[in-house]
Amino acid sequence: MDVRFLKSLVAVVETGSIAAAARRESRTAAAISQRVQALERLLGCTLLLRTAHAARPSDQCLLILPKIRAIIELAQDLQSDLHPDGVAGELTIGAISTALTGVLPTLIERLALTAPDLKLKITPGDSKSLYEKVLAGELDAAILVRPPFQPPKALALVVLKVEPLILVAPAAYAGQSLETLLRVHPFIRYDARSWGGQIAQRYLDEQAIEPNVLCELDALETIVMLVAQGMGVSLVPQWAGMMLEGMYVLPVEDGQRHARELVVMHGSTPHRPLAMRHLLDLLCGPS
Repeated sequence: MDVRFLKSLVAVVETGSIAAAARRESRTAAAISQRVQALERLLGCTLLLRTAHAARPSDQCLLILPKIRAIIELAQDLQSDLHPDGVAGELTIGAISTALTGVLPTLIERLALTAPDLKLKITPGDSKSLYEKVLAGELDAAILVRPPFQPPKALALVVLKVEPLILVAPAAYAGQSLETLLRVHPFIRYDARSWGGQIAQRYLDEQAIEPNVLCELDALETIVMLVAQGMGVSLVPQWAGMMLEGMYVLPVEDGQRHARELVVMHGSTPHRPLAMRHLLDLLCGPS
């Protein structure tokens, strides 16, 4: 049984059509269809239920799909183990939105130079969901906000960046004090339910400030865009790659104490230890 054929079948299941799978696999639709048909003949069952423009897995396919994925992963592990330096294969990495733009581009560039046979499969998400995926073993690692609790020993983390809390306001508000900006103008709240937003909320609570909340969202880039458009002010961490042109920025007193820590979290016993060590070296090494 050719593992490449199994990969093509999974691609169809994940994309929902043979044409989409062909694009993902960089092959023709006919080639993907032939591979699936070969598997169906070998296994003696129908794997895909086809319509004019879509394909969905049959009950038999769904039954064996976990084992198919396991076979593919084992085959990849075999190739990785036989690589001269062990730094090959695929790592699944989660990242919050600011890490997607502020951390990953440099990481991918360095990886292409130092370990071209190690590929990253990147999953975006918020810190809470990414934490759960790492804990469940669905991700090899994730770049997220440090949890406001002690993670279990099954997980390890390394601090990548410490991002101080700052106030951002439209440029037209330049010269006004931090307290005036927070008390007088509309406030765009960094979602207080998110781990990063809890830090900003703690600062407001300590200062006994109850701002006039315009809206609340867990999307820092959008918050900064709204501020730049003159919609209000906000308290946010100063992340790598943050665009501050056209805005009035004030450091928060003792901003380091209210800083957001960006960490990389991974299983304490990664299934590709050499690859994970190399990834951590690239992430935590000198910029």
